[in-house]
Amino acid sequence: MVDLWSGLAQAFWLVVTFDKELLEIALRSLQVTLSALLIACVIALPLAALLAVRRFRARRMVVAVLNALMGLPPVVVGLIVYVILSRSGPLGALGLLFTPWAMIIAQVIIIVPLIASIAHQSLRDLWHEYHDLLISMNVTQRQKVATLLWDARRALLTAALAGFGRAIGEVGAIMIVGGNIDHATRVLTTAIALETGKGEFALALALGFVLIALAISVNLAIHWVGRTEREGRW
Repeated sequence: MVDLWSGLAQAFWLVVTFDKELLEIALRSLQVTLSALLIACVIALPLAALLAVRRFRARRMVVAVLNALMGLPPVVVGLIVYVILSRSGPLGALGLLFTPWAMIIAQVIIIVPLIASIAHQSLRDLWHEYHDLLISMNVTQRQKVATLLWDARRALLTAALAGFGRAIGEVGAIMIVGGNIDHATRVLTTAIALETGKGEFALALALGFVLIALAISVNLAIHWVGRTEREGRW
């Protein structure tokens, strides 16, 4: 019990003094996660809108696959990305393995189905309201997609925040493709696992505090977005 309180005190001190190592790891984690989130949104949101407005034979199957991929085990994603980016893999010549880019790729694969599925539900409901109006205006497919994305921006932000929450807490896939290399690919979750294994509970707890703070911030942001939707304010 004494060790626990001592570790908590040291962790609090590292946080309030902006420890250099702690800050470096936290910033790298944010950089990787936000980069992955941006790329994932560019892929997932237009895909979700297209699935909402366009009718084709395999549409239901695509939606079902997206929903199923929401539960894809991250370690499996990490293994697949590792094989593809390894020296003997099809993209091994790019030298991306054990770099932040490999971590970004893994996170994108993990969160694209989540963002697309959540966004599709909102866009599908909105399309039912706008269908007759947009058809009567004879707008193009691109204009339909753009209209839905703009008018559903609050719901889409919620989907993006959910993707951020999933990505920031990921450890399995990131450990496999990033390697947890100091000053290169070490992020919050992998650093917590490493420092706990070494018995460095102070730094591990400090990293945990930062991770919890980020997770709480995301949840509060989602709550705020949901409240503005109910009250009709932006």
